[in-house]
Amino acid sequence: MTDLHQSLDACFDAAIGPHGMSRQAFETARGKAAKGVARIRKAYKDSSLPLLRLPEETADLLSLADIAGLMSRQSRRVVVMGIGGSSLGGQTLTSLARPRATPTVEFADNLDPQALTELLADLDFLSTSFIVVSKSGGTPETLAQLLVLLDAYRQRGLEDEVGARVIAIAQPGASPLRDLAKHWSIPVLDHDPDLGGRYSVLSCVGLLPAAIAGLDIEAIRAGAAGVLRDVLQSDVSGPAEGAAAIGALAEERGVSTLVLMPYAGRLERVSHWYRQLLSESIGKDGKGLTPLAALGPVDQHSMLQLLLDGPDDKMVTVVTADIKGTGPVVPADLAQDKALSFMAGRSIGDVVDAQARATMDALKQKGHPVRHLQVKRADERAVGALLMHFMLETIIIGDILDVDPFDQPAVELGKVLTREYLQST
Repeated sequence: MTDLHQSLDACFDAAIGPHGMSRQAFETARGKAAKGVARIRKAYKDSSLPLLRLPEETADLLSLADIAGLMSRQSRRVVVMGIGGSSLGGQTLTSLARPRATPTVEFADNLDPQALTELLADLDFLSTSFIVVSKSGGTPETLAQLLVLLDAYRQRGLEDEVGARVIAIAQPGASPLRDLAKHWSIPVLDHDPDLGGRYSVLSCVGLLPAAIAGLDIEAIRAGAAGVLRDVLQSDVSGPAEGAAAIGALAEERGVSTLVLMPYAGRLERVSHWYRQLLSESIGKDGKGLTPLAALGPVDQHSMLQLLLDGPDDKMVTVVTADIKGTGPVVPADLAQDKALSFMAGRSIGDVVDAQARATMDALKQKGHPVRHLQVKRADERAVGALLMHFMLETIIIGDILDVDPFDQPAVELGKVLTREYLQST
């Protein structure tokens, strides 16, 4: 039994009309998805895909908790320097943390001159710790940030503090990051070289920031383990069914855009993490699906017009938690106006739940495919389940579309050109 329930009912033509998938197209895609499931099961059995062993791994959790405890005791602020998968997973998990938790965990992911200048200007170097993440150890944006940071320590005569305030994460072997770490006595955690950055959220890359933020990292992995177990044991699992639906809608109805819209503020970063996962995994060889990140109910006031009345090229996934009856209550005596009376005595959870259901029903009535993913609550187990669901689903979509979901050749071209431009000017 997983912490995640999926409904695909409103993706079929019988429910929404001609823009839904036929049962025949879904069954055909199911057959292709079965090949992806078989590949996952084989990779789990022979341990050739580290992602599949992480949910059940517990040996590393104690050491991560120890490191997190040390950093928490010595810091009021922890800054994670990394980009893409080196940052988005941690951001997604730490979004679950209590507001104003101590220490704060921040992410300096986008390289920007003004932002970095302001970060360093506002920095208490003796109460701030840094986690520097680069799988390859050679990510230019992250190394640029680290070099500037090291210079800031040096200018203040605090070189001896670096080893106690900075920790790095990189794969084993020679790399610029490991060379800098050795020179500055910075401890380094190993990033599995066979674990792609966008699939690394359940490793130390995501779990160390989560532990510092006070989250239950064991529960995160437990939620992921439930989803993985379903795929390994059942031929009718959430990720396989979801991948089949996406494949069928793409093939039969021309769906090319996948919108992920959680109705819970703590799940907002899941959509941004998913955007990278799907884009880098599936967008290649002239093929691909375009992910759009949305958040309900706020994006009902920005994107819903397009989703309801725009091109018929989208599938919307709405994620909800069981929030009815939760949160503050709208006072009945202050909502006596006819325009407000529908909210009188209702909790904010009631209002948001009704908005989520209304969005799904409106999409259905307009004939647009909509998937519903439900979790009990927006907590660590649920997020672990969501993350594993989407990673496994993406791997299976790769098999359906006949693309490799693990490489990223076009991204490497951009890195090469960046180096050339800097060297030639």
